[in-house]
Amino acid sequence: SPRSVALLTPDASLTWLCHPEPDSAAVFAHLLGGDEAGHFTVGPARPSLPLSQQYLDSTMTVQTRWASLQVTDYLAHDVAPGRTDFTRVVTGTAKAVVTFAPRPEFGQARMRLEPEDEGLRIHGTNDPMVLRAPGLDWSITIEHGQETARAEIDPSAGPVVLELRCGTEDLGPSAVPEPERRAQAEAYWSEWAAGLSLPPLKPDLMKRSALTLRGLVHADSGSIMAAATTSLPEEIGGVRNWDYRYCWLRDAALTASALVSLGSTSEAEAYLGWVHDVLATVPGPERLHPLYTLWGQTLPPEAVIDVLPGYAGSRPVRVGNAANQQVQLDVFGPIVDLIHTLAATRTAAGVTDPAVALPDRDWELVRAMVDAVERRWAEPDHGIWEIRGNPRHHGYSKVMCWLTVDRALTLAETYGREAQLGWTTLRDVIAQQVREQGWNDEAQSYTAAYDGTDLDAATLHIGLSGLIDPDDPRFQATVLATEAELRSGATVYRYHHDDGLPGGEGGFHLCAAWLVEAYLLIGQRQPAEALFTQLVAAAGPTGLLSEEYDPVAERSLGNHPQAYSHLGLLRCAQLLSAER
Repeated sequence: SPRSVALLTPDASLTWLCHPEPDSAAVFAHLLGGDEAGHFTVGPARPSLPLSQQYLDSTMTVQTRWASLQVTDYLAHDVAPGRTDFTRVVTGTAKAVVTFAPRPEFGQARMRLEPEDEGLRIHGTNDPMVLRAPGLDWSITIEHGQETARAEIDPSAGPVVLELRCGTEDLGPSAVPEPERRAQAEAYWSEWAAGLSLPPLKPDLMKRSALTLRGLVHADSGSIMAAATTSLPEEIGGVRNWDYRYCWLRDAALTASALVSLGSTSEAEAYLGWVHDVLATVPGPERLHPLYTLWGQTLPPEAVIDVLPGYAGSRPVRVGNAANQQVQLDVFGPIVDLIHTLAATRTAAGVTDPAVALPDRDWELVRAMVDAVERRWAEPDHGIWEIRGNPRHHGYSKVMCWLTVDRALTLAETYGREAQLGWTTLRDVIAQQVREQGWNDEAQSYTAAYDGTDLDAATLHIGLSGLIDPDDPRFQATVLATEAELRSGATVYRYHHDDGLPGGEGGFHLCAAWLVEAYLLIGQRQPAEALFTQLVAAAGPTGLLSEEYDPVAERSLGNHPQAYSHLGLLRCAQLLSAER
């Protein structure tokens, strides 16, 4: 829904749902701890594997089908802020079993289930919760010290509707019949999707990527989540498990830009409003944190949820994110680039008044971002990958500082705004430093940082951004070095150097997308198409992508679904379509 996120397993178990916000504690955390951590399951009474699971076209409604049974799931949209309503409609001729095991506060709350004629009341939670399921005969058992309710249902006489309502004690019938509520929820997505300009390459998958990005938008605040989950491991059994349910300035700007490129600007406008509000909370723009809560507040300290064993035993499960305390000087670039993209889109749509194409408020943001770059660009930082070690002079961060000033100058010239004295010099000084200090003769590549020979896929942005010409032999050498060093079959790793954390990680879908773009820039269309095909293959039956991919085990890794991966996929399809 516009404010909630739920995840299902392939056999229609509700495996992840947080309330009242997507960055709140989980009510169902099966994803990170199995049945004990909370789940809501519907399946045939005679156990069998489902035949299929898919989204209904242009919606976020999921249908899971067995031989004689079908479960249709969606988040209702006709509810007030503070409510999360998850609706399950069971149809078919086979008897089914419903298992309802909420475990609020990541399973740390002691709750009790009370059956009534109209359904179940859940006691012992911070926020009221009920399950409306009229006429079911529940049996309550105690499992691992918590109550679980089970009921057998027979949908052969007509659909059985189960409505989980978080944020209310109301067990009564809805004012609007279920089919209308579902139609309303689906129209929210389908009407939006109908207005998009999607690339002609893999159009169904591209529409799903667009819908996924929109699903990560927190409509009430204007913020945009990096991913819907916390602590899905970057290595099975490893400790690289992070909480991505927040709004990173960079990720959100890139997501909003992707949506603008598809013809949807409202998300970008709302996000820039959110950035304005956040900016008002800091003494100066150079003091912005890399990420904030969905409502624009500073994150609480990173903490560990000890009671959860983690996905596939990957501990610890974390909430919060210590990257909040880092210096990441690349974040200003994507925000100014978003404003640049938005202004160009308005102009292309026929806006002739420069003050409408580039409103004062957006120009204020541009000036604030350039101010931040002026004050801090020469410092070392932790970079886009949030390395938990000593700051370095990261090439990508310097490129994004250059991009901030470069796009600001273009905006000033195009829309009659006044560029500040010194901006042109600043842009040229940063570019010269990157060209000279970013290159490493020994590596025959631009490198991750000025002080080493280690490579980083993000360094490809030296050409992707336009700082150097794609025909420059040094950029071509960097693309080839990245391929040789960081590409592994279907994926591309961020880097291979020691980052101060134990264990390893998968390749990054976003880095693979960058390499596709780099291949195209240097005229290598065939490898670009081949890598794109491998990227598409990782999306699976529902079309969702996680953050990372293990090319050996051929499995997804990291948080899911990940905005980076979907915006990268969309960008590749747009570029490959344009080149045809």
